[in-house]
Amino acid sequence: MLDSTPGLSGRWERLEPRPRARMLRQVLHAGLRTSFHALGRFVASHPVFFASTPVLLSILLGASFSRYRVEEDVESLLAPKHSLAKIEGNLVDSLFPVNRSKHALYSDLQTPGRYGRVIVTARKGSVLDQGHLDTILKLHRQIYQMQVTVPATGLNSFNYSFSYLCLPDEKNICIIDDIIRAMEEIQAARASNRTVPILRYPITQLVDGRQAYIGHQLGGVQGWGPSGAVRSPGTGSKGEGVRSARALQLTYYLQARGDLMDRVAGQWEKAFCAELETFAVLHPKLGLYPSTSSSLRTDFQFSSVLARRPLLASLGACGVLAILCCSMRDCVRSKPWLGLLALLSITLSGLTAAGILNLTGATYNSSYLGIPFVMLGHGLFGSFEMLSSWRRTREDQHVKERVASVFEDVMLRFSGSTMLHLMTLGLAASPFTNMEAVRLFCRTAALAVTISYVYTLSFYSSCLVITGYLETGYRHGCFCRRVPKPDRLDSKPAWYRCLMYTRYQDETHATNPPHGVVHGNANSPNPNLAHTHSHTHPHTVNNPAAHAHGHVANSTHTHQHTHTHTHSTANTEHHPPDSHLLLGCVRRCYGDWITNTYVKPFVVLLYLVYISFGLMGFLQVTQGSDPSALVAMDTATVLYTRAQQRYFSSYSPVIGFYIYESAPYWNASVQRDLLEYAKGFQRISWLEAYLNYLSDRNQSTSQPRENFTHTLRHSFLREPQFAHFADDIIFAERGQGEEPDVAASRIFLVAKTTENKREEMSVLLDTLRRLSLTSRVRFLIFNPSFVYLDRYAAAVSSPLRHSLLAVLFLLGLSSLAVVEPLVSVWLGLTLLSVQFGVLGFMTLWGVELDCMSVLCLISALGHSADCSGPLLCGFASGRGDSRTRWVRVALERHGVPSLQTLICYSAALVPVGSVRSNLTRTLFRCLTLTAGCSALHTLAFLPTLLTFLPPLQEPGTRTRRETASWFPW
Repeated sequence: MLDSTPGLSGRWERLEPRPRARMLRQVLHAGLRTSFHALGRFVASHPVFFASTPVLLSILLGASFSRYRVEEDVESLLAPKHSLAKIEGNLVDSLFPVNRSKHALYSDLQTPGRYGRVIVTARKGSVLDQGHLDTILKLHRQIYQMQVTVPATGLNSFNYSFSYLCLPDEKNICIIDDIIRAMEEIQAARASNRTVPILRYPITQLVDGRQAYIGHQLGGVQGWGPSGAVRSPGTGSKGEGVRSARALQLTYYLQARGDLMDRVAGQWEKAFCAELETFAVLHPKLGLYPSTSSSLRTDFQFSSVLARRPLLASLGACGVLAILCCSMRDCVRSKPWLGLLALLSITLSGLTAAGILNLTGATYNSSYLGIPFVMLGHGLFGSFEMLSSWRRTREDQHVKERVASVFEDVMLRFSGSTMLHLMTLGLAASPFTNMEAVRLFCRTAALAVTISYVYTLSFYSSCLVITGYLETGYRHGCFCRRVPKPDRLDSKPAWYRCLMYTRYQDETHATNPPHGVVHGNANSPNPNLAHTHSHTHPHTVNNPAAHAHGHVANSTHTHQHTHTHTHSTANTEHHPPDSHLLLGCVRRCYGDWITNTYVKPFVVLLYLVYISFGLMGFLQVTQGSDPSALVAMDTATVLYTRAQQRYFSSYSPVIGFYIYESAPYWNASVQRDLLEYAKGFQRISWLEAYLNYLSDRNQSTSQPRENFTHTLRHSFLREPQFAHFADDIIFAERGQGEEPDVAASRIFLVAKTTENKREEMSVLLDTLRRLSLTSRVRFLIFNPSFVYLDRYAAAVSSPLRHSLLAVLFLLGLSSLAVVEPLVSVWLGLTLLSVQFGVLGFMTLWGVELDCMSVLCLISALGHSADCSGPLLCGFASGRGDSRTRWVRVALERHGVPSLQTLICYSAALVPVGSVRSNLTRTLFRCLTLTAGCSALHTLAFLPTLLTFLPPLQEPGTRTRRETASWFPW
C-alpha cells in the first residue's frame, strides 16, 4: 500500500513488494547511493579544504623530482623476466665467460658487457677494394689509439686508450675481429706484390691455418661460382671465394670490472661514436653505422625526450576542446573553467603519483608515456558525467543538494569503472606477469588512476561547488562578473548583450507563473519519479530556506494540488536543449537518425564489416620481440639495425651449442649424433676438426677414453691451427695418473635464414630444445637474442589474457548484485568486441604484438567500459517504455559525456602522432584505434542493437529510476 500514498519519495518506492533477490540488490544500491549522497554534501560543505589539499600535496610531492632516476637495464624491461634462456645464459657465462674466448670473439655469441660496434658500407664498389680497405684499416688504427680522459679535469685525471680497456689474450694483446687480421694480410700481400690470399665466406682460413667465421663481419657478399660465375649476395657456401662485399662489421670489446672501469668504458663508447661521426664527414665514400652497449638504452629513453613538447601540445589541445565542450550559449550556466579544472585535476594527480614513485625509489622508462592517456580518458569521463548530471539537477535547489544529487547519480558508475581499471591493471601488475615493462606500467597506472579518482572526488567536486555558487549568484561563467538584470542589460551595446546572454528573463517568468505554480522537477536523483505541481513562494529559486519549506509542504500538506504521473526524462527536462550544442544535436538529430528503421540495417552491416576486418587482422597477429622496434626513429639503434638487416640477414646469429655434462665423445654413436645435430649448419666444431685430424693420420675415431683424450690434449690442441679450440673445451681432473675427462665443451653453429629471421630463430630454438630432451648427450643452445624470443608470445600476451578473464569474471560476479544483470552481459560483450577490433585493426595497421601494444590493449578495457557502461545503465533503467525511446534518452544523458570525452581524448592524441619514435607510433595507433572502436560501439552499434535485442520491453511495469549499474560497490 506504500506506493498508493501520494507524495512518497523515491526511496520508499524501492521497498514495494518484489522478488527477494531484486529487493536485496535495490537495498544495496540504495545504501550506496545514500552514502555517496552524504559524501557529496560533506564535500560541498568544505570546498576550500578539498580544493586546497590536493594542490598542496601535489606541490610537496613534486619536490621529490630531485630523486628522479631513469631505468638503466633495458633488457630486464623488454625481455621475459623468468625464462629458460636466462637460466641457460647464466650457465653459459659460468662455463665459458667472455674472457675465456681468447682467440675468437663472435659478435652475437654472448652478452659481452661494454663494447663498441660499427658497420662500414661502401657507397660504390666493395669494402675489400684497395682504397676502401686502406681507409677501414686507418679507421681501425684511430679507434685503437683513441684516448679518453677520466675525470675530464683535475689533477687525478688519467688517459685511457683501447689497449688499456680491451679484452686481452694470453699474450696480453687486445683481441680483435678475425676480419681485421684477414684484411691486414690482404694489405700486406698487395704492398709486397705477393699473391693476395683467398678470402672465403662464411668460414675462411687465416695464414696461421686457423679457421675463422666471418659471416657476421662481411655483408652483402658476392662469391665466385664453380666456373667463375658471380653468385648473388648472400648465396655463398662454405669455402667459396669472396669476389666483393658491400659491408663490414667491426666490434671492439671492453672490460668493465668495477665502477671506475665501467664509467671509463661508458666514456670510451661516447668518444667512439664521436670519432666515427668525424671520420664519416672526412670520408663520404663510406657509410658508418655505430652501435654501443648503451645505444639501446639511450635510444629507448630518447622517446621521452622527443615526446615532451608534443605532450604539452596535447595538453593544450585537450584543454581548448574541454573548455569548448563545457561551454554553453548561456553565460551563467556555461562552465568553461570546469573543463580546464578537470585537466588540472588530472595533472595534479599525475604529479602526485610521480612524487610517490620518486620517493619509493622507482625508476622511469619510456613506456610510461601511455599513463597520461589512461588518466586522461578516465578522468575526463568522470568530469563530463558529473557536469552532465549537474545540468539535470533542479536550479531551485541549494548548491549542496545539487552536488549531493550529482554524487548520488554519477559516483556509483564512476566508482565501478574505476574498479574495473584497477582490476585490469592490478592483475597485470601482479607477479603472474612475466614482462617487467608491462608489470611496472600497470602498477604505476593503477596508482595514478586511484589518485585521479580521489582528486575527482575532492578537487574537481569542490570546483563544481564553487562554480555552483557563481551560478547561484548569476555571475558570468567565464569572467565571474555578475550578469545585469534584463532591464539594465537592454541599455548596453549589442556585443555586451551577446557576451552577457542568459535566460534571466525566461527564468523570471518560469519562477513566477500564474497562481505561483512551480514545476518542481527532481531530475537529478530520480528523473522518473512523480512529477509534482505545487503552490510555493515565487522566490524559491536558489533559496535554500524556501526550498526546504516547499519540500516539507510537498511531503505533508494535503491541501496542495498534487498530480503524480510517470513519464520519460525527455518530457521532464527543466531547461531547453538549445543551450548546449552537442546535447541539442544528439537530441534533435542524431538520436532520431541512429534509431531510424531504415538506418539500422546499415549499422548492422557496418558491424559485420567491422567484425570481418577484425578477424582478418586477428589471424595475422605477429609478435614484435625486436627491442629496436621500441626506440626513437633516426637514432643509432634504428640505423644500425636497418644496415644489419640489409647486409647481414643471410645468416642467423651465432648459436652456441653447449654440452654441459661429461659425454663419451670417443663413442662412435655419440660422435654420429653430434655430427647429425650440427648437420645443415655453418659450424666451427672442435669435434669435427678433431675427427678429421684423426682420419688424416689414419687413426680410428673410436678409441678408448684415455687414448682419445691424450691425443686431443697433447697432439691436436698443440697444433697452431687448432690451438684456439682449447677455449672450447673444459677438462676435469679425475685421479692421479689418469687422463682428465672432457667435462664440458661448445660448438658454434650458424643457420641460413631468410627475411623472417626472428621467426625462424624462434622455431629453431623450440626444435633444438625438444631435441635436447630426447638426446643421450645433455646439451643446451644459447644466444643473447634468445632472452627476447624465449616464450615471448606467451609472456607478452598473458597479462592481456589474464586481465580480460578477470574483467569477465568480475562482470559475471557483479551480475548477481546489480539491479539489471543484463547490463553486465552487454558490457562484457562490448569489451570483447572492442578488444577484438583493436587487436585486429592494429595488426592491419602494421602494429606487432609487443609490450607497448599489449599495454594499450589492457588500458583499452577500462576505456571502452568508461564510454559504453553509462549508456547501457541508462538504457536498462528505462526498460518499461519503448526501447527506441530509451536508447534516445540514454544517448542524451550519457552519449554526450562519452562524445565529449572522445573528442578531447582524440585531440590529445594528434600531437603524439608527430613524434618520430617507434614507441610513440605504436602508442598513437593503438590508442587511436581504442578511441575509434569505443566511439563506434557507444554511438552506433549499441544504440542500434539495443533497440531489438534483450532486455525486452515490459509494457505493464512502472518506469524504473536509473539505478542500474554494473558493480555492487
